[in-house]
Amino acid sequence: MGISIPQAPVRAVTEDEIAAFRARGWARLPGLVGADFVADLRERALERLGEQRERFRNGLVDQAFGQDRDIARHDEAFAALALSPRLAHNVTRLLVGVGAVRLQVTNLLVKEPADGNRHGETVFHQDFPWMPMDRASMLTVWLALDDVPADMGALRFYDRSHRYGPLGRSFVREDDDALTRHPWLETLALSEPSDLAAGDATVHHSLVVHGAPANRRDRPRLSFTATYFDAETLYTGAPYGQTDGLGLTVNEPFDHPCFPLVPTA
Repeated sequence: MGISIPQAPVRAVTEDEIAAFRARGWARLPGLVGADFVADLRERALERLGEQRERFRNGLVDQAFGQDRDIARHDEAFAALALSPRLAHNVTRLLVGVGAVRLQVTNLLVKEPADGNRHGETVFHQDFPWMPMDRASMLTVWLALDDVPADMGALRFYDRSHRYGPLGRSFVREDDDALTRHPWLETLALSEPSDLAAGDATVHHSLVVHGAPANRRDRPRLSFTATYFDAETLYTGAPYGQTDGLGLTVNEPFDHPCFPLVPTA
């Protein structure tokens, strides 16, 4: 018998946070997850990083950060958070016209100090252009597993950029970041650098343009992300590493164990 994992202590989002997310495409959620639970996640993350760090490779993405993809499939505490009914309920309240969500992916992210010549800045990009989905009703919860001062590489967002639709893929080739391809984005307000405490989170829409500076501290930046999408989303059949070979049917929902429907109660 394994150690029992308590239900993840996730607070409800407020009406002000919902309004901010819908207006800007992102929102800050202070104290989203309880401190003791996050401390346990941090210890689990450090142990896994010690075993797996050199395996984190994903082409151009790895120049910006390392990722342990689908961490919730390998660790029950991360699964308890990713499949939290309270968290799923928050997501349905943040997105417009969405009654139920599926979990798309989880990631344990590490951004090493820039002085080690391992990771640099995360270029500004959108998440959705990669997805084989017929709608962009999707968001990512980005949770700080430790205190993340602004100069450690906390995310920044271009306000309201989610209103302009898909702007193309990044991390495909050099100089394909959103700002290089769409310099007009700089007419939009860029969120101020901010410090995050362990348990604080940001949440961003799949179409909002976001990025992060390099980590200028002497320790790795640790975070956990969970991405959710509208359960009514249909599969388009576009090539994508996560879905290729799963046997999904074009123009049908993502009814597959890799994309579990997350209960909200």
